[in-house]
Amino acid sequence: MTMPARLDWTRLDRAELDRQYDARATVADIRPILERYRADTDAAKATVPCALAIPYGASEPERLDVYRATAGEGLRPVFVFVHGGYWRLLDAADSGFMAPAMAAAGIVTVALNYALLPGVTLAEAVRQCRAAIAWIHGHIADFGGDPDAIHVCGSSAGGHLCAMLAADDWAADFGLPRDVIKSAAPISGLFDLSPLPHCHVDAWTKLTPGDVAALSPALHLPRREMPVTVAYAETDTDGFKGQSEDYADRLIAAGNPVGRVDVPGSNHFAIVFDLADPASRLFRAITAPIGAMTPHPGGPAATPISDPSS
Repeated sequence: MTMPARLDWTRLDRAELDRQYDARATVADIRPILERYRADTDAAKATVPCALAIPYGASEPERLDVYRATAGEGLRPVFVFVHGGYWRLLDAADSGFMAPAMAAAGIVTVALNYALLPGVTLAEAVRQCRAAIAWIHGHIADFGGDPDAIHVCGSSAGGHLCAMLAADDWAADFGLPRDVIKSAAPISGLFDLSPLPHCHVDAWTKLTPGDVAALSPALHLPRREMPVTVAYAETDTDGFKGQSEDYADRLIAAGNPVGRVDVPGSNHFAIVFDLADPASRLFRAITAPIGAMTPHPGGPAATPISDPSS
């Protein structure tokens, strides 16, 4: 795949900004993909032992689904998935489709739910996700998960939230150890929110300059030791691809071990189905830092492009 253009958003007019940050326009029909999210998650619930709609906060959206590992002994690593939907769509009920593959690899899966915009602010959605991590750290052992092996992943808006969970500036506020998150894998995420007040996304985000500074993961990087896998789809716009590449560059400059995964033939919404395929490059790249008993059949595993510790 060719490297994406690095856009200077300040030079783009409103129409072009709208195009660059309109993920839905990159697919002919999003409905079959959304329907598959739910159908594959329902199938996972039928095949993997799970506990559903567990509350971690006071409001109804503050809940999560836990899918137990079906392989391995003792406490197992934990894979936390944060759904996308531009912070205003989808649910944990659409987000457990990777659980069978993870369970067979000896990994506990948590599908994290949060309140949607514009019913809450983006800052509140971030707070809720961090509160969920605090709950997971305190309770996941009851479901066979290792509280000292929590790994986070998210797609699109969930990629943004994943990166905010990976940030090295919040754990102490929740009474958590600094290294509560062991690795992160944002997929087709948003890391610099500066363009969003200037395009259609402002309709439901209403970000102030203070919000942009406080909630842009590019300004709140993980601790140096944390491995981060940054991924995006072939048909993502240069706006989304460029954000991922810029975030990866910042991580490398800060000294993080970083892997980049671009997925040929995929799109912004379907790329996450690779998380349910142990043979996929994306699955192997994301589970490699987890260190679980992950089957890696067929093909080369993705390798980090920069690992300062090597």
